[in-house]
This record gives sequence, C-alpha cells and structure tokens, in this order.
Amino acid sequence: MKNHTKYWFLEGFNLFRKLGMLNMMKICEILEMENINRGELIKLKEEDKNNIFFLKKGTIKIVNKEDNHVKYIVKKGNIFGELGLYDEENETYELAYALEDCIVCYIEAEQMKTLMQKHKSLKNGVLKIYGLRIKKLERRLKDLLYKDSGTRIKEFVFDYLEEFGEQTDKGNFTAKNLLSHAEIANLTNTSRQTVNNIMSKMRKEGVIEYDTQFISYKRN
Repeated sequence: MKNHTKYWFLEGFNLFRKLGMLNMMKICEILEMENINRGELIKLKEEDKNNIFFLKKGTIKIVNKEDNHVKYIVKKGNIFGELGLYDEENETYELAYALEDCIVCYIEAEQMKTLMQKHKSLKNGVLKIYGLRIKKLERRLKDLLYKDSGTRIKEFVFDYLEEFGEQTDKGNFTAKNLLSHAEIANLTNTSRQTVNNIMSKMRKEGVIEYDTQFISYKRN
C-alpha cells in the first residue's frame, strides 16, 4: 500500500496525532494493512510473533480463548491485541472476530515496543487505552456484586448505544445491532433468556426499539 494511504489511515487515531507527519510517515513504512470480512477470525499472532492492530473501519469483538465468552467490543479508531506488548511468553489468550466488514493496519509487537520507547506520547496513549479496558472490567465485576441482572442489562444497552451509536437531534441514539443476546449475556454475566426477557420488556415499554439490523433508544 502507498504510504500516503497509510497516513490517511493513522490520521484518524488520537494515539498518533502528537507524533507529527514525518514520524507518522516513517511508521507507515512498517505497517501492514488488511480488509477483514464480517465473521472472520483475525490472527493476533503470526507464527511466533504477536501483532498490534489499529481498527480504521468496522467493529471487533474480543473473545476469551478458553471459554469463547466475549470480553469487550472494539470500535473504529481504537487498537486491539495490545496484550502482545506485555506477554513475554508470547502466548495468545484472546481471539478477535469481525462483527462487520473491517479495515485494519497492524504492526509486530516488538516493533511497537521500539516505537513506544522512542515516542513518550505513544507509550502514554497505549497505557491509557489499556487502563481504560481494565477499568471497564473492574466496573463489570463491581456491577456483578451490587446490581441485579436486569439493571446490568439495561445499563449495558444504554452504554452500547452511547458508545457505538449516533445521536439524533431529539437526543435519541441509534446503533447497528451487532451483538446477539448470548453475547450480551456474556458481557453482563447473565443468561441469554434473561437478556431476551429484559430487552423485550424495554421494547414493550417504548424505551428501546430493535430488529436484526439496528437498535435505538427512544427518549420520551
């Protein structure tokens, strides 16, 4: 791929904005780019090398390799596979799947480490992203201890719409319906049937509307 196309790719990431055009163009020389089809598994490790990914388009779900449960969702403009930066034994405990057609760039973890050592803003940006992920997991644990299943599901739906949706002039949010009820159950530590019951109740009450393609929050 031509470097100016890769530069367009990186330009949309807050992570790289402080580096300047010259440094970004140098990074473009070692980046690889790939189109990923919906439902496709993204290899976080090639042979004995971990890769760090930058998501330009689409949505990714990160799954626990042991139990196949969804851990978190990645939206465009974010990175994933960052555990490869801290895994000295080079083991992969996560899987990544495309929830829709995606465009990604990726770089070997060792090359990313070198860049992070050279550019403090890049290192701080990665640590911030990793820290936010940990905070989300801590919040899920706290919610599990102190909130009932219905509350966890409702709050997840609203959080999902605010993070992945677009807001209308009336304050409503609409997002692509990319997650199954089983996946929402994984993310809220509930059951698929409970998710189905709560979301059906929310729809009957006029709080949300959804079908196989979209989900929306209807503000009264």
